[in-house]
Amino acid sequence: MMKHTTDSFARATTFAATKHPNDTGERAPMLKRFCRMIPALAAALLMALPANAFDTRARAAFVLDQTTGTVLLAKNADQPLPPASMSKLMTLYMAFEAIRDGRLSLDERLPVSSHAMSYGGSTMFLDTTDRVRVEDLLRGIIVLSGNDACAVIAEALSPDGTEKGFARYMTQRAQQMGMTNSIFANSNGWPAENHKMSMRDLGLLATQLISEFPEFYPMFAEERFEFDGRAPQNVRNRNPLLPLGIGADGLKTGHTSEAGYGLVGSAKQGDRRVVLVISGLDSDRARAEEAESIINWAFRQFSSKSVVRKGAVIAEADVWMGDTQRVGLTVSEDVNLLLPVLGGDEIKGEVVYTGPITAPFEKGQELAELIITPEGLPEHRVALVADRDVARGGFLSRMVTVSEVLIKRLNEGPEGAL
Repeated sequence: MMKHTTDSFARATTFAATKHPNDTGERAPMLKRFCRMIPALAAALLMALPANAFDTRARAAFVLDQTTGTVLLAKNADQPLPPASMSKLMTLYMAFEAIRDGRLSLDERLPVSSHAMSYGGSTMFLDTTDRVRVEDLLRGIIVLSGNDACAVIAEALSPDGTEKGFARYMTQRAQQMGMTNSIFANSNGWPAENHKMSMRDLGLLATQLISEFPEFYPMFAEERFEFDGRAPQNVRNRNPLLPLGIGADGLKTGHTSEAGYGLVGSAKQGDRRVVLVISGLDSDRARAEEAESIINWAFRQFSSKSVVRKGAVIAEADVWMGDTQRVGLTVSEDVNLLLPVLGGDEIKGEVVYTGPITAPFEKGQELAELIITPEGLPEHRVALVADRDVARGGFLSRMVTVSEVLIKRLNEGPEGAL
């Protein structure tokens, strides 16, 4: 594997060439690092600086810039914890999915079982004599956090008609979606030993709801819902971000004595969307303050920068048995990266490929990968493609290539041989 590396764009650092551990055969790939400025990146990144990590009071937290996929904050993000009513988002996801697939409709009326009616806590005050429109049940879950409404939806979609059967279905579906730290015992987050979700899983679920169901997502921004004149004391959305004028438009609060106060929230400002998940706060007020602070931090301390323009040649890769010795590596689309506004000066850029690359190959064929790593943030990977067609070389050009490799071996020794 050949690595062309730009390390710390603000101050370059040299690397010694080291042989790849698996380099045993002729023309086997090896690991090399070259101190090389990548001009197409350097100008964009010299002023990109890491922000300080947010010191959250939450027991666990996960903050994602959904537009770029950049994780801005992760604290105990993969620890399964009681999610309380935040797990209702999974019931909503499955209801939206059923509507999309034609297994449920917004105007369909569903019966209320004695089991659903028996739930306490936040409810729509449903009765067994009711037959409730699905659309009302959805708003009852989103705005009123109705435990009874969740159970009605669950029994309608359950493989065996029970809420427990639906919970097993929820767990299976969550695993399929990549939510590997989630297990459900019911549809609404009612306290149960085997009912847990991680903050990262809740963040993933929120992004899926936003991206997959744009027709339903506006419901999460509704601040008030009255159902049939019942329970006038429970008509307002508890999401503390919605009235603040900071672009907040969802998603769901949660609270039990064990879980503390939590929130899955989202806000959009300009072209950027931030999703946050917090859990384990001591009070409703602490939850509201922490959520607002995190949203403001995420938007103020990070900005989207154009890193590479489409067609810009980032580096060159060695070619084996081609009609040319090297090929340009470029990006097939513009690369925009979320980067901190203030902080230090450590940013790494690497071009990685297994080489030399055997001809023939076509323009636009993926050959390598650009890895950009701002300090304190996850790495960002971008595919690099050939900037032109490279045909298999004739006898003479192949001999030249072989000769170059042999000369490199003689000059560099076994540790530097390609």
